Amino acid sequence: MAFWLMKSEPDVYGIQHLQQDGTTLWDGIRNYQARNFMRSMAIGDRAFFYHSNAKPPGIVGMMEVVETGLTDPSQFDPTNKYFDPKSNPEQPRWDCVRLRYMGTFNELLSLDALREQFSVEELPVVRQGNRLSILPVPDASAQRLLELLGSL
Repeated sequence: MAFWLMKSEPDVYGIQHLQQDGTTLWDGIRNYQARNFMRSMAIGDRAFFYHSNAKPPGIVGMMEVVETGLTDPSQFDPTNKYFDPKSNPEQPRWDCVRLRYMGTFNELLSLDALREQFSVEELPVVRQGNRLSILPVPDASAQRLLELLGSL
């Protein structure tokens, strides 16, 4: 099982939305590196849900990958802000995964707190200006995060 950190703006799709929905497609990713990280996910992998563009930003919950290798439907919808006119159903450019809500942590672990606890090598999200929405989390860092965050 691998660990990931996946960012979303809470007013667009936050942990409370996932809790209500139970599962969600993690669609709308339009960065090739983030897409490739999603392509390497496996069923059973865990992801830290990170609220970005929030005050303060930070880790709020946990998700589990329940489906992989899905075609992102938003790329074909011209009314969707993630529409990609260069993509077509025969050769889609963008993928997504389905995630299941596992729980919300009792307290947010803020970006400032993460920067105090982790180096860039240990947790890439602490890099100044990091905008990538999906990042791998090394096993040792994931275990430390789980210790800091406590139970769901």
